Amino acid sequence: MGRAEPLPAEDLAGSDPARKASELCELLESYLEPSQVQLVYRAYRFGAEAHQGQRRLSGEPYITHPLAVAKILAEMRLDAPSIIAAILHDVIEDTPTAKEQVAQEFSAEVAELVDGVSKLTQIDFRSKAEAQAESFRKMVLAMSRDIRVILIKLADRLHNMRTIWVMPPHKRRRIARETLEIYAPIAQRLGINTIRVELEDLGFAAMYPMRYRVLKEKLKRQRGSQSELIAHVAEAMEARMAEMAIRGTVIGREKHLWSIYQKMRSKNQNFKDIFDVYGFRIIVEDVDTCYRMLGVLHSLYKPKPGRVKDYIAIPKINGYQSLHTSLLGPRRIRLEAQIRTAEMDKVAEAGIAAHWMYKENEQVSNTAQARAREWVKGLLEMQSSSGTSLEFIENVKIDLQPDEVYVFTPKGDIMKLPRGATVIDFAYAVHSDVGDGCIAAMIDHRLTPLRTVLTTGQTVEIITAPGARPNPAWLDFVVTGKARSAIRQSLKRLRGEAAASLGKRLLDQSLAALSLSVDTLDSEQVEAALKGLGVTDLTMLYEEVGLGQRMPWLVAQRLSGITPVEEPPHAKPDGQRLVIRGTEGAVVSFARCCRPIPGDPIVGFASAGRGVVIHHRDCRNVREYQNQPDKWIDVQWEREVEGEFPVVLAVDVVNRRGVLAELATTISELDSDIESVQVDEKEGMITTIRFTIGVRNRVHLARIMRRLRVLGSVLKIARRRG
Repeated sequence: MGRAEPLPAEDLAGSDPARKASELCELLESYLEPSQVQLVYRAYRFGAEAHQGQRRLSGEPYITHPLAVAKILAEMRLDAPSIIAAILHDVIEDTPTAKEQVAQEFSAEVAELVDGVSKLTQIDFRSKAEAQAESFRKMVLAMSRDIRVILIKLADRLHNMRTIWVMPPHKRRRIARETLEIYAPIAQRLGINTIRVELEDLGFAAMYPMRYRVLKEKLKRQRGSQSELIAHVAEAMEARMAEMAIRGTVIGREKHLWSIYQKMRSKNQNFKDIFDVYGFRIIVEDVDTCYRMLGVLHSLYKPKPGRVKDYIAIPKINGYQSLHTSLLGPRRIRLEAQIRTAEMDKVAEAGIAAHWMYKENEQVSNTAQARAREWVKGLLEMQSSSGTSLEFIENVKIDLQPDEVYVFTPKGDIMKLPRGATVIDFAYAVHSDVGDGCIAAMIDHRLTPLRTVLTTGQTVEIITAPGARPNPAWLDFVVTGKARSAIRQSLKRLRGEAAASLGKRLLDQSLAALSLSVDTLDSEQVEAALKGLGVTDLTMLYEEVGLGQRMPWLVAQRLSGITPVEEPPHAKPDGQRLVIRGTEGAVVSFARCCRPIPGDPIVGFASAGRGVVIHHRDCRNVREYQNQPDKWIDVQWEREVEGEFPVVLAVDVVNRRGVLAELATTISELDSDIESVQVDEKEGMITTIRFTIGVRNRVHLARIMRRLRVLGSVLKIARRRG
């Protein structure tokens, strides 16, 4: 594999920690108090002593890395505690130094920042991915207490990416992927454009070195011919600004390599098509002048219809503000212009780090910081409803998609959602309870399907109903992490409730065979049994029984104090069988191998994690359970069973025009839905058509088969299992 040339980085050879510390202090003196600079230097001495003897893969002393991280933050003009925490960010993780020692030497504030950035090293994880996900989850908790944690982590990741070339290729790719999927999008989400751009280009170089090198060479060759044209357009803009007495600066923008590569991939275009778009940033004095400047540009060059975006009136979710417009320039070249104030430009480049002021429990004037805290609050909510760390980090990746749509609530409030968001995403963005109770939606006063993708400018109204529940099918089309995690959490809760209900019925059935019930058992005996089984209460025990994780017969014996016997009693009277209604949900499922329907002789088996699985008594898979009588559940159908059950019918027909339509019409007339159709050519003029249809019971099925059998084109009909 070829090695791409990385972006400019500090020289790794012969680095001098003391000199670097001195340079850092000189930089800090430009905006910190002398006493704070002295404290930073003391942190350097403390960190250097803690990391004594440790070296990076490059061979340089380890302390040079924390100093470089601190310098990145100093260039962003962060406060003293952040700089100190950056210098000490690895001492808890990589040295014997304890968190309490850091707090004692410096402050509890610094110790919390350092601990927030530290990975979880004392826990054994099943995989590297799980360890990284759990460490990220820990960092999010720390971010919720102090947003500076993520700034330190981003600076740490930036320096690691600048020096990644000492790593073996497989590690480079893993770290680069994580950077491109998580840390660069986080930097964008927080509005820190300078760090985001560098992380993306460094990640691109490490992930795809050959592609990076080819694009970089192409960019270098194109730059010469482009510079003259950019200068000409900039001069024309400045001349028109002078005519209109507008004071400001025009800067020709150059696209960075990762954005060029991403556009080439997403739009399936070649380099020339992407590079033919010339970008300009125009910085003026105030908001009014921004709008005046937009008019000036449109009088100078023809604007493209529908390509003007007003992010000043409606800022992006990370606080970014600008006016964007696309123009047709001289020689029909495409121009893109961003118009903003100096203040907006500062926020666009530095995001939450612009005008850093961190005061706990006080309102922060910087809107980017306020939005960042709002985002972290959303992450916490998502985290509480995610089952595992890996599930949480997947939801975060989804949530970090940068493109947005802006829609309105019925009251006129603006909601920001990622591009591709649906009505269900909107409902969960309003509130989790609104999402769970959603049954329909109105877009611009018209009833629309719940999977409808939203577009900017629409007004969305959610219709809810008490007792409504989320549909598992929603997971197929929602795009926001919040909606996905909330739906999963609700389904787990509903599944737990259904499992507990089923488990209680199973346990009652097994206790009834012993002429007992939960109510007649001695309470002390029950408490002792629960403790022995390792569960906290009866509800938890019911749920585990309902999910098939414990055998009801064995649990009944433990609760009653009988010595456990593996085999349950057979031939229970009907009154003690588990009655199957057909609507028990996920914890009672019907085997696909035999597809039992009401009226069929059935048998149930407890399956770990799936609850009770119902089979036809003649199913070939039932033989597998003959030697496991403890897993048998004696079941029967209720007299009036609700719902439809899938059945496969194989119909041999004479192959002639219109036969499929004739069969489908007949089935539909008999009040049955066709789920799927499969046509198999047999031999000569005979074709086998397999219908998967929904029936209520055996009587309904028999009626359908009788009607089909009398059709002239039908030669043979049979129900198929498996």
